[in-house]
Amino acid sequence: MLPVITLVGRPNVGKSTLFNRLTRTRDALVADFPGLTRDRQYGLGRVGPASYIVVDTGGISPEAEGVEALMQDQVRRAIEDGDHILFLVDATAGVTPDDQEVAERLRRTGKPLTLVVNKTDHRDPVLVSAEFHSLGIGDPVAIAAVHGRGVDGLMRQVLAGLAASATPEAEPTPDQGIKIAIVGRPNAGKSTLVNRLLGEERVLVFDAPGTTRDSIYIPFQRDGRDYTLIDTAGMRRRARIEDAIEKFSVVKTLQAIDACHVVVLVLDAHQGIGDHDANLAAHILESGRALVVAVNKWDGLDERQRDQVKTGLQRRLAFLDFATTRFISALHGSGVGLLLGEVDRAYANATRDLATPQVTRILEAAVREHSPPMVHGRRIKLRYAHQGGRNPPIIVIHGNQTEALPESYRRYLIGRFREALRLQGTPLRLELRSGTNPFEGRRNRLTPRQERSRERLRRFVKRKD
Repeated sequence: MLPVITLVGRPNVGKSTLFNRLTRTRDALVADFPGLTRDRQYGLGRVGPASYIVVDTGGISPEAEGVEALMQDQVRRAIEDGDHILFLVDATAGVTPDDQEVAERLRRTGKPLTLVVNKTDHRDPVLVSAEFHSLGIGDPVAIAAVHGRGVDGLMRQVLAGLAASATPEAEPTPDQGIKIAIVGRPNAGKSTLVNRLLGEERVLVFDAPGTTRDSIYIPFQRDGRDYTLIDTAGMRRRARIEDAIEKFSVVKTLQAIDACHVVVLVLDAHQGIGDHDANLAAHILESGRALVVAVNKWDGLDERQRDQVKTGLQRRLAFLDFATTRFISALHGSGVGLLLGEVDRAYANATRDLATPQVTRILEAAVREHSPPMVHGRRIKLRYAHQGGRNPPIIVIHGNQTEALPESYRRYLIGRFREALRLQGTPLRLELRSGTNPFEGRRNRLTPRQERSRERLRRFVKRKD
């Protein structure tokens, strides 16, 4: 197995910046804002002589309560899982009482430690590191994570005793398994659902909107099959988003939707189905991702409230008729066991290979039952069809005057294809292509004999004049 390197330190010392530098990604949110990182973020380290897993954590705070206390539990678990701890401190701030307390905590763990002095840009690394010897962690290593200075040397030093366990065969593949993005508005129960699926308290759960800020990628296995869960930040109406951090979180959520294979849209049954849920569903549909709808907090409703929620689904989300809806309780686990089965089915349908003879027969049967309309006295002809892409499935239809095909007839064809092919859980797209007319441009062209007669007539008229 690959060694695990855990980044710890007090808030705003540059842990997420170093995480992005080591993984050569922008997976972790970075801003000049203490306490930005809350959940554990895992990535594949790519800087240094061998592969490894690097873990970004929230800042350690001696006096924490509420959601901050839950963050400290996440840091504790990351330290327990780590094979080597990188303790980051801020060169611009010097040694602080919080640094001294963190150092004492880390010494008690008995884990291998390396003291990393960050933010040494435009400073003498020897001078700025001197005072950090007082922490009693050994010789500090000076780096500038934002520019990458000293990072490669740091990882060579850290991996010197761990490189033997890091083999190329053990390196994980980022695209392995089905990627499932859990999305929804704030406080809908997304993180609770992620923890329920994983069977552990992997991400923060707190009874306040906006607890999750970043998109957390979590690989796991179930029944011998690989998955990657993506816990995302809740999305609100754009007019209500004023905080810059929340804007970055929304961007990360949209990127997660584009990067995943299947989206699980979590709806809050207690809040009902609102316009924002419909807007988010429309974005998922536009992205072309397979979809499963999970109506959460279902167990706390009476029969009248349940009927209202079902009516809201039919009225506001009627355009998601291809998606399967499951009514669940992420907190108590009811209905959650069926979600992965629906995800598997949606993914299988979204990535199916469709045979050209089969889709052409479906097209011919649809045309026989309901012919395309007339355009300028000529009927639109749809000749044959074939598959043009997957995830989402794309069916390309060839014919004449296809650009004039009404939207209502396109919806009719999509419905016929989806019903015949049983494409439950995935949207379906049509591409219409018209063949070129070999006689186009030749309608008014004269034959050579006609050209000679026309020339003689022109000369005759000229002589008469």
